[in-house]
Amino acid sequence: MNLADLTARARRIRLVLTDCDGVLTDGGVYYSERGEEMKRFSIRDGMGVERLRAQGIISGIMTGEVSPSVRTRAAKLKIEELHLGIKDKPACLREIMARTGFAAEEIAFIGDDTNDVEILGMVGLAACPGDATSFARAVADFHCHTPGGHGCFRELAEFIIAAQSGE
Repeated sequence: MNLADLTARARRIRLVLTDCDGVLTDGGVYYSERGEEMKRFSIRDGMGVERLRAQGIISGIMTGEVSPSVRTRAAKLKIEELHLGIKDKPACLREIMARTGFAAEEIAFIGDDTNDVEILGMVGLAACPGDATSFARAVADFHCHTPGGHGCFRELAEFIIAAQSGE
C-alpha cells in the first residue's frame, strides 16, 4: 500500500487497539524462583497512548493473556478498552464496534502473530511491529521499523497523529 493510501486510512482512526505480547512487550516472559510472571513495557509506547488521547483517539489492549502486569500497565496508562483473556479477537472487535458505534475503518490494530491475522484483516488500518511473524506481516498495511516492546506502538501512534494533523 502506498503512503497516500496509508495516510488516508490513518486520518479516519478513532480507536487504536493493540495486542500485548510481542507488541507492547518484546515477547519475553520472566519468572522468579516463586514463579511470578513479569513483563517489560516501553515507556515510549505509554507516551504514544497519551499523545493519542490528546488527539481524541482512544487506545485499547486486546490480548489472549490474563496477566496482572498487563492490568497494572493499562491502569497506569488509563486505557479505556482493556480486554484480557480474549481467545476470539474478531468477536471482541465486533462487540467493541457494536458498543462504541465505531466503524471498522475508524479502528487500527497492531499485532504480531498468527492469532492476530484475522483481526488485522478486519480493521481500517492494520499494523505490525518490525519483528512480527511473516503471517502478520503478510496482512498488515503498516509495517513498523521498531520491534515489539521497544516503541512500535508509539511509531504507529505518531504516524496516525501526523496523518490527522496534516503533517
